[in-house]
Amino acid sequence: MTRFHYYTATTLDGFIADEGDSLDWLLTQPIDEEGPMNYSAFFGTIGAMAMGATTYEWVVDHEIRTGNPWPYDIPTFVFTHRDVEPVADSIRIVAGPVVDRRDELVDAAGDEDFWVVGGGDLAGQFAEAGMLDEVHLSYAPVTLGSGRPLFPRAYDLELIDLDRNKAFACARYAVVGPRDAPQSGHEQAR
Repeated sequence: MTRFHYYTATTLDGFIADEGDSLDWLLTQPIDEEGPMNYSAFFGTIGAMAMGATTYEWVVDHEIRTGNPWPYDIPTFVFTHRDVEPVADSIRIVAGPVVDRRDELVDAAGDEDFWVVGGGDLAGQFAEAGMLDEVHLSYAPVTLGSGRPLFPRAYDLELIDLDRNKAFACARYAVVGPRDAPQSGHEQAR
């Protein structure tokens, strides 16, 4: 059964990119490529993935435009309302609610899992559709003060694994569900 994972790095104050969509804060941190909760081990379990247009354009700008090939050989769904062009045959540009694409995404993943690459709003849309099972976070020892939020939704998560990979505190969480609306003091007393 395909499970949906949001695997990303974040600053301590909860941003996945700065206001200019830069990841310089991330790319300067030491990490053991074979260490705990590493990318290669995670990616080895993935059959398909999704990203938003901003993430897609960042990858195109930092890989394709610098002479590198598209870095993923698995089906990649780019959720957007923008007019973007696929740079590889494995890319599918799609629009609309993620829940409307559930069967297509699961079929594309085959017997493997599905990676919600980013951004945070797209991961939130997957969660709202009941299509997010786990969140994998690598916390960098950096604060930005502002930028692209990690997960702009009110959700409860349950810690299921915790480790350290050089500069990063790494955690894996099960998605429990949306947070209940806080009750007023009067309602709590009843």
